[in-house]
This record gives sequence, C-alpha cells and structure tokens, in this order.
Amino acid sequence: METKAMQVGVIGLGSMGFGMASSLLRAGHAVCGADVSEAAVERFRAQGGAQQSITVAAGNLDALVVVVLNAAQVEAVFFGAQGIAPMLKKGAVVLCCVTVAPDFARSVAARCAELGLHYLDAPISGGSVKAAAGKLAIMASGSPEAFAAARPVLDATAETVFELGDSAGMGSAMKAVNQMLAGTHIAAMAEALTFGMTQGIAPETFLKVIPKCAGTSWMLENRAPHVVAGDYTPHSAVDIWPKDLGIVLDAARASKFAAPLTAAALQQFVAASGMGLGREDDAAVAKVYARNAQLSLPGLE
Repeated sequence: METKAMQVGVIGLGSMGFGMASSLLRAGHAVCGADVSEAAVERFRAQGGAQQSITVAAGNLDALVVVVLNAAQVEAVFFGAQGIAPMLKKGAVVLCCVTVAPDFARSVAARCAELGLHYLDAPISGGSVKAAAGKLAIMASGSPEAFAAARPVLDATAETVFELGDSAGMGSAMKAVNQMLAGTHIAAMAEALTFGMTQGIAPETFLKVIPKCAGTSWMLENRAPHVVAGDYTPHSAVDIWPKDLGIVLDAARASKFAAPLTAAALQQFVAASGMGLGREDDAAVAKVYARNAQLSLPGLE
C-alpha cells in the first residue's frame, strides 16, 4: 500500500537529524528543516527541503521530528518563548528522538496531549550512517493513535521499530539501557586499545585481531577505526556522553541501583571533555588513556 505523502518538520539537522530529514525526502514527504546553524538549513534546502521556515510551516505539519541535544533544548523547542508546540495543528504527531529521562518524556507527552497533539517517545540508535540510509533502530512508546500517525515517518527513517508500550517513558527507559552499554563499550574499547599499546600491540594489530574474537562489540568495531586513523571528526561527540550517562546514573540512583561501570565510564568522558575534546568524536576518549600513559596516539597533540 502506497504511503500518503506528509508534511513533516525536522528540528535539529546535525548528523542524525540531517540523515532522518534526507530519508523522509527520499520517501516522498515534504520536509521543512530547522537548526541553530543556518548553514545546515541551507544545505538541507539545497537537497530538496522546503524553503519556508518551520514556524511558517508549523500549522500545516502532519508530523514534527525533534532531534536536538538534550532535555533543555526539547523544552525550549516545544514550550519556550518561541516554542512550536502551540503552533501545531490538533492531531499532529510529535516524535521526540532525543535521549531524555523517562520522567521528562512523560511530562512532555502530557503537555502535548493538552494541546491536542500525539506524542511518540522515540529515541534513536544506529549512528549517522544508518540515519542517512533510513535504517535506524527506534525505541518507541506512545498511544496507538500516536503510532498510527507516526507510521509513515517511522517507515521512512527506521529499519527496526521497537514498540515498547502505550505510554511515553518506556522508549526513553530502553534508550537509557542502550546508552549504559554503548558508553561503557566505547570507554572499554579505548582502555583495551591503549592497554594493548603498553604491551607492544599496535592499534592496527588490535583492530585486526579483536573484531574476530569474543572481546569485540559493535561500538569497538565502529569506533576503534577512528582511533587508528587519528580521525576524530565528530559522528557522535564526546560531550554527548556526560549528558547521556548522567541520565542513566540519575535513573539508577532513583531506583537505588548501583552502576559502578557506568560511573567509571562517565568519568573518562568528563576527563576527555576537560581536555578540550568535547566536540571531537567520542572515540577521542582514548586520548585520555594515552596521555595518562604517555603513549603516542594518532591525532593526540
């Protein structure tokens, strides 16, 4: 069955949001993009995005996809002085793809409902390459009406949609579990790769051997090549992790759950940010280990 073309807005045209917006365009939807970077907006318009601003288009949008950095930005985008939520038509669906605390997701969902909007708690995973290919994994929860309204957007942007419940919060809870693993895996990769260097194992050898062994992980196989190449172009920045792992640890404390491995990983990302690496690719956490061990690592000044 052919999907009806929708009017979709995407707020946040970073590496993930731009890929999602591009996937929506390929699927035949009319897409309006917004970002604090005018260059990102112009790049998207040059690719076929709508020329009008998202505030002008807001009243005609069938769906709004929000891919900003954190809860504070979500709050500002939806309900700030120039917040877009009151501008949307009743019955429109909002997909919040940002990593936020489950309680925050529930709060935003309730406020959207008061405005007659459907809300899908829809954090994403897969990285910029899968975002550009329309093959993300989306961990979603919301009402059946929200899922129905969001289906064309989900079809265009995701390879896998996990339907995790009929109310907001569970999608964000599952994303917290994923980020707990992803963050610790990146830090573990950095620790193992640099430990190997102290034992005379070159990073190139590490990358040749470990992906074929039981100690590998998706994050290791994705991020270790960045370290070997000394290329820290930010596909996912260091500064994302103090926020995401902070969310995990806040939830853990609220549940009286000890998460010592997550806490240790968080400290390495905080250290990396303190070294001025916050806007580099998160694989740059390896530089913390390298500097402490006085190792020579590609890309470490």
